[in-house]
Amino acid sequence: MAGLNEADTRAKLVDPAIHARGWSEDLIRREETAGAIEVIDGKPRKRAKGRTDYVLRIKVNAETQPVAVALIEAKAEKLPPAHGLEQAKSYAVCKRLNVPFCFSSNGHQFVEFDKFTGNTSSPRRMAEFPTPKDLRRRYEQGMGFSLEDPAAKPLLTRYTGGEATRRYYQDAAIRAVLEKIARCEKEGEPRRALLSLATGAGKTFIAVNLLKRIADAGQLGRALFVCDRDELRSQGAGAFQNLFGADAAQVSAGKPQKNARILIATYQTLDVDSEEADANFLTNNYPENFFSHIIIDECHRSAWGKWSQVLKRNANAVQVGLTATPRKLRMEEKTAEAKADARVTADNIKHFGEPVYEYDLGQGIEDGYLAACEIHRFDLFHDDKIITERESEVTKKDLKGKHLTSPITGTEVDAVEADESYKPTDLEAKLWMPERVAAMSKHFFARLLETGGPEQKTIIFCARDHHADAVATELNNLYAGWCREQGKNRLDPYAFKCTASVGGSQYLADLRGASRSHFIATTVELLTTGVDVPVVKNIVFFKYVRSPISFYQMIGRGMRLDAPTGKLMFSVYDYTDATRLFNKDFITDFKPRGKGSGGSEPPPPIQVEGFDIRITDAGRSILTMVDGKTQPITVEEYKAILAAKLVEEAPTLADFRGRWINPPERRELLGHLPDAGRSAMLVQKLEGMDNYDLYDVLGEIGYGLAPRTRPDRAEAFTYKHAAWLESLPPKTSLTLKAMAAQFASAGTDGLENPAIFQTPDVVRAGGLAALKTLGKPADILHETKARMFAA
Repeated sequence: MAGLNEADTRAKLVDPAIHARGWSEDLIRREETAGAIEVIDGKPRKRAKGRTDYVLRIKVNAETQPVAVALIEAKAEKLPPAHGLEQAKSYAVCKRLNVPFCFSSNGHQFVEFDKFTGNTSSPRRMAEFPTPKDLRRRYEQGMGFSLEDPAAKPLLTRYTGGEATRRYYQDAAIRAVLEKIARCEKEGEPRRALLSLATGAGKTFIAVNLLKRIADAGQLGRALFVCDRDELRSQGAGAFQNLFGADAAQVSAGKPQKNARILIATYQTLDVDSEEADANFLTNNYPENFFSHIIIDECHRSAWGKWSQVLKRNANAVQVGLTATPRKLRMEEKTAEAKADARVTADNIKHFGEPVYEYDLGQGIEDGYLAACEIHRFDLFHDDKIITERESEVTKKDLKGKHLTSPITGTEVDAVEADESYKPTDLEAKLWMPERVAAMSKHFFARLLETGGPEQKTIIFCARDHHADAVATELNNLYAGWCREQGKNRLDPYAFKCTASVGGSQYLADLRGASRSHFIATTVELLTTGVDVPVVKNIVFFKYVRSPISFYQMIGRGMRLDAPTGKLMFSVYDYTDATRLFNKDFITDFKPRGKGSGGSEPPPPIQVEGFDIRITDAGRSILTMVDGKTQPITVEEYKAILAAKLVEEAPTLADFRGRWINPPERRELLGHLPDAGRSAMLVQKLEGMDNYDLYDVLGEIGYGLAPRTRPDRAEAFTYKHAAWLESLPPKTSLTLKAMAAQFASAGTDGLENPAIFQTPDVVRAGGLAALKTLGKPADILHETKARMFAA
């Protein structure tokens, strides 16, 4: 007996069984991840659903917000109830959803994992499944507070406007903070919490709704939201004002907004943005314990610097830190930047405690909320050296015979004035190398031409301000030359410097919104944090990066999806081995810092000409989750992981075809593949198979099927099944042929879209009425798909 599949097991066995135990529909939440963006016939289309998690929630009464406490996974009826529910996976699922219990069932028995105890139960009959009352009692016991306690009241306060707009992990993060606050209040400890969420995950949404629920619970006095830049302050103010109206106000010089309930300020406005700042604005306008709640955005920005005064002067406040940096960064390197990052992490952990919730890049990619990341690495070589630039130094011997000048005055410089050697991080800082800039710019411009053309939104991270100038100049010259060769009009400005020295913030709107100018921004630090530019398709490293925190911020500029342009992935072009910093862990303890020892004025830079710079391909990789960790793997490794999972789910091509033509089973199959089903679309994109249906993409990867383009498959259907088509009534045959033509442009989804019967060609052929002459149209369509994919 084959038994029921997952979907039927849930609907016919699990749902009735838990309903009998008191789990009514209003206590079960279907948490769906984002539908991935698929490009069909050159147009982006978002799939209807991603992964679906079934979450069990408890209520104190009919009016309160339900509180999530458990996940229940349905297994196919033929599988053991604990199938796939090993302890490590159970713990990870509980963490991802921020629930303490995880259940797995085949409809007849269930197995439970309890995060509080770390124990996994033996199989038990569904008649023994815990009731809502049982799980509430165990939840409260494990948390250390009752949901009736005043401290827990924000947990029971509903979302303003309902839950339609929040994502599952945003709710999980908000609950994690509210649970920590309630626990600390019950135990008399400082009420502090740290959240770590990837750039693009919606930290501002979390901050706004967190404070709103606290306010609606009657527990908010006056709150301060501190962010890093003016643009972030404006964005934050808009989000807060959507829910708080005039009670939320921006703090600016001379406008402390002391009468507002929610104050949105920058570190700079409060005079706490550096060790040299005097904090006068903060201390003169806001007495100690003025705020009841403080949220620090980008709390990774400095190692417990002057901004800590904001927290210390409001010691009684609820304090929440938001960061986009992973909790663990393993750094083998002992650079000053890496050590500074270690201090940042240690200081945050010491003050806030371990993160109450984490959502990293890999999870965001897997869920379909963040763009996938393709990495291109390159090696640079100088002259006839066989050792890469990053592994060697430029010595005085290397400078022999080269033309040395002062980049400031243009006068010649004697070689004796040069340093004994220059490290890779000194290049374009102490040692300016025009040929290097030209070679890297030319190489990258060629990559643009190979991947869709030069007019792609791009951010290039450069070593210094002058380096950003030089790169922009080179790229503008290359673009102008290309336009002349192609007989095209230039779309100027093409490449532009976007640094603090030139007021680069004024160009952000053009980078973000202009479709016919401002394509490439060259920057140093200005675009590393908090800048929301979803259209960016390329992140380029021309600078050596030693800070993992900065690296994650830079990568974050490309992580946002952009449905209007069909962006489902972005590319990283790494010329300086910056991507080595992916998934590096360091676990740090707090250590007091000694006073800095000032330094002498650095020597003036030297410009050197005469180097031959060679650039070679060092490999291509994809950023994904492997064994619970986010890391780059090669495209071939990625395809192998996809193939293994595909064959595990559908052992033979016949099994795969049978599941593919059944929409519910196809969705279930895709949902079990890596990266929440997007892996197939990523391979489709990477391998240039946009003209192939996903059936053929997966068929080739998993079963060695010779792939056919959509037009070829549609044509093969008409001639391979000519006898069957001719046996049908003429209008039915013509209608199926017209539908096959629709498959040629829109693939499986187009064939199954009800709107296909409104397309002119299908209507002219006979339309839905022509199919009804043979019986149920769904049955005819199923037969057509079976033959289409057997073609």
